[in-house]
Amino acid sequence: MERANIVIIGGGVVGCAVAYELALLHADVYLLEQAPKLGMGSSRRNSGVNHSGIYYEHGSLKARLCVEGNRLTREFCTKHGVPYRQSGKLVVAAHTNEITKLEALADRGRQNGVEGLEIIDRGAILSREPHIAAVAALSIPSAGIISAEDLVKAYARLAVDRGAHILTHARVTSLDPQTTGIEVTVEIASSEKGGVPSKETVATNCVINCAGLYADDVAAMLGFTQHRIYPVRGEYAELIRSRSDLVNGLVYPLPHPEGMSLGVHLTRTLWDTVLLGPTARYVEEKDDYEKNRISLEEFAESAKTLLPEIKTEDLRLGYSGLRAKLVPPRDPSGTEPAGGPADFVICHDPVVSSAIHLIGIESPGLTSALAIARLVSKLVDEVLN
Repeated sequence: MERANIVIIGGGVVGCAVAYELALLHADVYLLEQAPKLGMGSSRRNSGVNHSGIYYEHGSLKARLCVEGNRLTREFCTKHGVPYRQSGKLVVAAHTNEITKLEALADRGRQNGVEGLEIIDRGAILSREPHIAAVAALSIPSAGIISAEDLVKAYARLAVDRGAHILTHARVTSLDPQTTGIEVTVEIASSEKGGVPSKETVATNCVINCAGLYADDVAAMLGFTQHRIYPVRGEYAELIRSRSDLVNGLVYPLPHPEGMSLGVHLTRTLWDTVLLGPTARYVEEKDDYEKNRISLEEFAESAKTLLPEIKTEDLRLGYSGLRAKLVPPRDPSGTEPAGGPADFVICHDPVVSSAIHLIGIESPGLTSALAIARLVSKLVDEVLN
């Protein structure tokens, strides 16, 4: 039987950041990812924004880890050459009766420790975003845009440099608690087309569940079923190149108080394309990226409040992603917002103390990854010491 000190399940941005952090402090760190490549799920299928931390309830894990993660991510990208742009962000009020909501959002951000927040008027908005319709905006200088794919690769590469072992095509099929530690059964896909997968069992001192959309399934292997993930699909459209000059940076509407997302927003990427999205809709399956995609007409209509000039012919369909929501839908259609966002769940398994679960790590997971990794490192110390 193989042995490992620490086994991380899931090779998304958070799993790779955890491997990077732990490999500096511990020997025999293994990361197992069931997909052929790292970060193929939610980690790459998002807006790529380094969020500031203004949206989340004061005192929540999301608020604390996002503010800390914003700084850590900027520093990491600068140090290791990960493509990044400190673009800042505008959250805009379309009407004067929304300005008080903008001010409340700014107050929450300041409570959370976000620096440099400022309410600006229409003239200042137009100097930055001439095509955006708004009467006022909250300017957030700490927000930026990241190459999510390069960030995942950098965490993984540096984790390996520190001695971590990363295996793809490796799907965990069972977790069996032992007197000390856990036995992990892993199905490893054959490299040959049509080949039969092999199974291996690894004895480990600590398991860290970073399985993203499947984190509730992994937790259930240990009988921990308190939290269920409800996948929410977010779809994107993209401005055609000849119209990409309509947006210069990151422009967001005010979030709906009971919405599942921050609203359909405008994101100028590092490649100078402009994304519209994401939308938010519950889906049944955790791999449903494409069924019944919304139309370009709907995208154009949803963006007109922010960008009145937009037309359907200015758009083409983009990619879609899935978020690991912990809040269930209110109605069977899956279209009605389900209430305020749930916080991250980062905890020891209540029965098997050598397991640590990260469940419901949706946005701002990309931003928070290094801060999450530092928190997980403290939990690992409680297991191993």
